[in-house]
This record gives sequence, C-alpha cells and structure tokens, in this order.
Amino acid sequence: MSSKLHPDGKLNPSNLVTNYSSNHSILDIIEQRRVTRRNFLKSSAGTVAGISAATVLGIAAQEVTAKRHPKIEPAIGAIGFSAISPNTAPMTDGVSVPQGYTARVLVSWGDSLTMEPHWDTAGAMDEATQLHTFGAHTDGMHFFPMPGPLGNRRGLLVANSEYCDPALVNNITPAVEYSTAAITLDMVRAQQAAHGVNIVMISKRQGQWEINRRSPFNRRITGNTPCKISGPAAGHDLMKTATDPRGRHVLGTLNNCAHGYTPWGTYLSCEENWNGYFGSRSEAFSPSAHESRYGISKNGFGYRWHEVDERFDVEMHRNEPNRFGWVVEIDPFNPWDTPVKRTALGRFKHESAMVVVDREDRVAVYMGDDERNEYVYKFVSASKMKRGNAASNRNLLEEGILYVARFDADGSGEWLPMVWGQNGLTPENGFADQAEVLIKTRQAADRVGATMMDRPEWIAAHPVTNEIYLTLTNNNRRGSTPTSSNNFDGTSGAGSSRPAIDAANPRPDNDFGHIIRWRDDRGSVQSTYFEWDIFVQCGDKATTKTLGSGYVADGHDGYTGNINGDDYGAPDGLWFDREGRLWIQTDQSGDATGDWINIGGNVMMCADPVSGETRRFLTSPPNSEVTGVVTTPDGRTMFVGIQHPGEDWETDFTDNSAWPDNGYNGSTTFAGVSVHKPRSSIIVITKDDGGVVGS
Repeated sequence: MSSKLHPDGKLNPSNLVTNYSSNHSILDIIEQRRVTRRNFLKSSAGTVAGISAATVLGIAAQEVTAKRHPKIEPAIGAIGFSAISPNTAPMTDGVSVPQGYTARVLVSWGDSLTMEPHWDTAGAMDEATQLHTFGAHTDGMHFFPMPGPLGNRRGLLVANSEYCDPALVNNITPAVEYSTAAITLDMVRAQQAAHGVNIVMISKRQGQWEINRRSPFNRRITGNTPCKISGPAAGHDLMKTATDPRGRHVLGTLNNCAHGYTPWGTYLSCEENWNGYFGSRSEAFSPSAHESRYGISKNGFGYRWHEVDERFDVEMHRNEPNRFGWVVEIDPFNPWDTPVKRTALGRFKHESAMVVVDREDRVAVYMGDDERNEYVYKFVSASKMKRGNAASNRNLLEEGILYVARFDADGSGEWLPMVWGQNGLTPENGFADQAEVLIKTRQAADRVGATMMDRPEWIAAHPVTNEIYLTLTNNNRRGSTPTSSNNFDGTSGAGSSRPAIDAANPRPDNDFGHIIRWRDDRGSVQSTYFEWDIFVQCGDKATTKTLGSGYVADGHDGYTGNINGDDYGAPDGLWFDREGRLWIQTDQSGDATGDWINIGGNVMMCADPVSGETRRFLTSPPNSEVTGVVTTPDGRTMFVGIQHPGEDWETDFTDNSAWPDNGYNGSTTFAGVSVHKPRSSIIVITKDDGGVVGS
C-alpha cells in the first residue's frame, strides 16, 4: 500500500475509515493479556519438530517447482550482514545495501517487454506504448523458475503494478495541476494500461540478469483486460451490468497491491484501493450505505476517470464497483489464460493472499483488509489439494468457507465463519444469500463481531512452524473515549470510528505500527481456534514525542516501541526466505522529516523471528516505498520493488528524485531515450561472493 498523496493534496486512501461498527480494536486488548515471546516460541519449538517444511507454500509445497529443483530442507538462518545506516537528510537518491552486496536496476516503468521501442519519458505515456512496456508503480511479486536445472538462472517474474500517478503518465507539471487540467479518454486509457500485472521472462546472462524481450510469455494484464468472475457471487444480480447482463465477466483488474502464489503454479493478485477510481458527474449522486462502507465517494481519489469513461461513473453503473475488490488468479505459464476473480475469498481491500497447505493437504488463504479498523480473514478450501496434479487443483479456490478473526484478550482467538444463515447473516440483516455475504464482506464481518485492526497489510508464513505473521502498518484513529456507532450498515450514526485510549491501548496515534503473529490450533488450517502474540511494536528509540499520559507497558512506551536492533516504522511488505529470515519492508512518507527524522526514508529490514533481532538491509530513494521481495530458489538472487520515487503532489516529482535514471543503481534505458522522470523499478540484489542473500 502506497503512502501516496493524491491530486487534491489531501486525501490519502490509507487515511480512510469506513468502519463504524462497535467491534473491539486490536489495541483494546494487546496489553490486557500479552502472550510473551518466550512462551509463544517455546510452544513453537515443539511445533517445528512435528511439521514438515513441505507444509508451507514458501518451500517444497510448490508443485510447480517440485520436479525442477532438489528439495530444500530449511534451516533457521542467521543474519550474516552488517546493518547499514538510515537514509536521513540530506537523502541519498538511490538504493543502498550492505558492504559485500550489489543492487542494480532490472526493469523500470516504461521499459519495453517486446522488441518494440521503450517509452520516451520526455513525453506523455500513451496506451499503445504502455501495453508493451512495464507498468507503473510495482508492488507484490513472485519468481516462477523455469523447468530444468537452470531454474535459478531463468524464470518468470510476475509483478503487480498497483496504481499510477496521472500527472506523470500524462506529462503534466506541476503534478497538482492534474486536478484542474482538461482530460480526455486517451489520457485515462493510458493510466488504465499502467495498472495491473506484468509477466516477464528474465534470465541471467554473463553474470547479469536481463529481460528476454523475445519471450512469448511476456504480457501485460491491465485495467481493461477481460477477466472471468467465478465462485458464489458470479452471476448474482449485484454483479450484473448493462454491458455484462450475466454478471460473469469484467474488464480489468485495478490497484493490485500485494499478492500470493499457489502450489499449483498460479499467481494471486489482490485488488486493494479500487474504490478510488469511481465517482460521479451527477450533482445528485449520494453513495448508499453499502457504497460508503467501501469508501465510494463522488470524486474518488482524484483520478477523474468517471468524467470521461462512464464505466466508472457510479450513478450510471451502480454495480460496476461490486466487480472489484477481489483476489485474481492468473496462470503465468499460459499466455492465453484469462484471469479469474475468485469471489469465494471475499470482497474488500485485499492487501495480500498467503497460501498455506497443512499436513492433511487442506488449503487456506490468509488475507488482510488494508484500511484502518478493518479485519483479518482466512479462506479454507472445500476440497483437499492433490499433490503432483497441478491441473486438478486449479479450481480449489472456487468453493470453501471464509472466516474473519476475533483476537481475544487471553492470547487466544477464533475464526468466525461467514456463512449465510449463521451469526446474523440473514435476510433480515441485509444478506439475501451467500453471494451477498461475499459481496458485502465488510458488513458481514461487522455483524459477526470481528476485531478491528490497525491496517492489516502483508501476511507471511514461517517456512517451518506454519506461524502466520501480519503487518499492521499504522492507525491514527483513536480517541480518549469510544465514539463508534453500531449500525452495521456503514452509516456513521452519532459517532465516528475511534477506539478508546486507555492503559490497555497505549497508542492513540499508532504512527509506527506493529507486527502480530498467530498459529492455528493443532497446525490445522481447518481449526477455528488460534493463539497469538505481538512480535514487535515498531518505533523510534530516539524520538522526543511522548504520549502525554506517561503510560509505559513492558518497558516501552507507545512510540519508542520494543525493537531489538535497528529502528523502523510503518511495516508493510513481509516475506520469509527459505532459511527462516523475516524480511520487512516499510511504507511511510519517505522524506526523512517529522516523525521519521531519525528513522529516515523507507527501508527493508531483516529480522530473526526467534530472537527478534532486526537489522537494516536496504534504504530507498526519497519519497519512495519499498514493496515486494522474492529470491530465486537457491536464495542467491533477490528481487525487490521500489515504488513511486520522488512522489509529491504539491510540487513536481523530479524536485525530489531522478532515480533510477541518475545512474545510482544503473539504468535499463537504451541510448537515445530521453530521461527525466523518476520511475518505479525492480532491482536485483546479489552477494558479491555469490552466497545466499542475508546469510
């Protein structure tokens, strides 16, 4: 999730709150009864002995690679590098990594994926050029190695393009002028083409990774690519439109943030802040309670698509927004594959989709809804996975049970089933059938009593223990007394959604965020019970900011946190490598000012999940976000995404950054291409001695 500012200079989607239920907040219970790290890990040690590494997707459970590479038995990996310094003012306009490592640019927005020309960044992007070039603002990604012994040197890199900055696409400066500029459908089509998913064949030649521009696998999936709608909501009346009266097909996938990947070799792309593209030209437009619960508004986030593309005018096409907010399954190895929106996994602002397979071959997908005071979900498939038969598993996400989490004060928790006819999910309460439960997932979660969380973002599973880790990026929606209504329908009632501040809730403005973790009972993804604790509360040990109340819990206050090692805040991206190192990426303002003056710009940290030790591995250019990380199967090449360098809607992006084309980490552009725009990019990181990254 980006920390972007939008054309009005004010609205940030991560600041949106649409949950007005009276459900408990996670910080209402953190300090009521903390499960200590020692006790949690003690119980985990017994789990390690009884769980095969193959039970977690991140290692040997990937059928798509099982026959192509030797089985890797993971060890608990030590952190073997020396931490680097934070990128504080005056900021370095490039990516920095530890001594003994090299980071270079692999691909940037506008680089051609075919033999057609690269984008000439001196001018505006057009739709035709964007359709054969890498999309804007990379986010979640995964590497699918090719069959055979060269899988560590050749494969498909699949990466989301979460959103775009219209002013950069359409070459409008300063950026703030986009809000009043005359726009055309051609301008919007270029923006829509900048969204979606990139599938790119990459290979290592003469020691350097590069794009194979002649590969038939290379393709773009955009905001106008035909997609299927499947699962319980397919064909429902709320999914039907004038252009799709059957409610089974939709054009495009939008705001693809983080991701997941499956044992049967497919990629899961998650639609997050899709609501921001919708608006209405009608002065009479007023969002319904259902639309308000998902953040639909008259002007959206300032993209202005509804002004020239009537599909995004909610007044004209009331059901079109219902066709976004899903997890999209894509087969990267089939260039003719049609992306499928899996409605059984629920509709909300999906941040990521972590797939776990347990010892009985049951499949679960863990997901977060990235907005303040929203929820954590788990989907369990109705059928078991069939190992060694990838094709038979392709529709495992078609049918199953969706659950939402309640975190209890004693360190236990319960997965609450979201099944029509149960727990108040009835016609009397606005749910006519199971399809409506899924289309109105947020309202259903309100009704069953889930726990409100501080922006649930990326989810990662430990490669040995099956413990699930979740980043909770931040939340500044807290007050001295509760001011929440209990209408369950999205209306605000007499109050607003601000959980109370008290000794059990030490962060009224949770600027720096935290990471929570849990383990399902008996190691079974079908279990409806789990135990949880807080892995870390992030913060800045050097800050002078105080709570005012002077409250201190467990030796740390609400701002300094309890980090063991280098400070960081606003955790977002999360990923375990094959040896059990936890990689943490951050998403804050990125300008090394205000609350971040000591922490500096955004970073990628490496943490030991046993000791909690954390070291700073990577720093990013100004005003950028670090998002997306994966390695080759041998762990010797790492791919990391750098999103929206220089972003600032008040001025011009180039005032803050010229990366990557300033040459700090190399450049992928060819001679003769004019370069002057900062561009989101994916970088390649290798250890100079050829070893495993992080070791």
